[in-house]
Amino acid sequence: MAQAVLYLGNKAYSSWSLRGWLACKIAGIAFREEVHDMGAADWKTWVAARSPTGKVPCLVVDGASVWESLAIGDFLADEAPAKFWPQTPAARAQARSIAAEMHAGFVELRKAMWMNVRARFPGKGRTPGALADVARIQGLWAETRDRFGADGPFLFGAQFGMADAMYAPVVARFVTWQPELTAASKAYVAAMWSHPWMREWVAAAEAEPWRLAKYETPGD
Repeated sequence: MAQAVLYLGNKAYSSWSLRGWLACKIAGIAFREEVHDMGAADWKTWVAARSPTGKVPCLVVDGASVWESLAIGDFLADEAPAKFWPQTPAARAQARSIAAEMHAGFVELRKAMWMNVRARFPGKGRTPGALADVARIQGLWAETRDRFGADGPFLFGAQFGMADAMYAPVVARFVTWQPELTAASKAYVAAMWSHPWMREWVAAAEAEPWRLAKYETPGD
């Protein structure tokens, strides 16, 4: 694959950017990243010139643009599907379904417990809707790990795949907001948070000079 460029928003806050970046890491491609501050006066102009939707992430390879994190994963998986998705039909069906549910759902969690990998807001954001989403996610994780994850710490075992990439921002939210979790969920969060890719992302986020007040002040 030719040199690729991945356009991203703030690593501290942009959950969608994290998913697209992790997809590139899973693929093992050479890519250059361009990160722009979402709070900058020229943010909308900058991103509109680089992404058809005016949103991040957007991956550009040989003049072809791929936007939406799940689409980026599917595009990169064409070259090496075994890196992204389980190979047995039942496991692959589960992986694609839980990834799609994450892509489309959990709106209350997104609103009440946004991503800020530098912050810690324990006890905050626990709206009824957010807690319902937390319960659903823990149920999905438990079912998936029980059925398919016996040989390793990730959702489908030893390999960090696209389903894990899709839930990585949830892991970040749980580290930040610290809702009540089961022992099994805590173990998965710990495994994800300690993965070298996640540590690389967090280190870059901590080095960013930008601060957006709306992501730095928690609600009740």
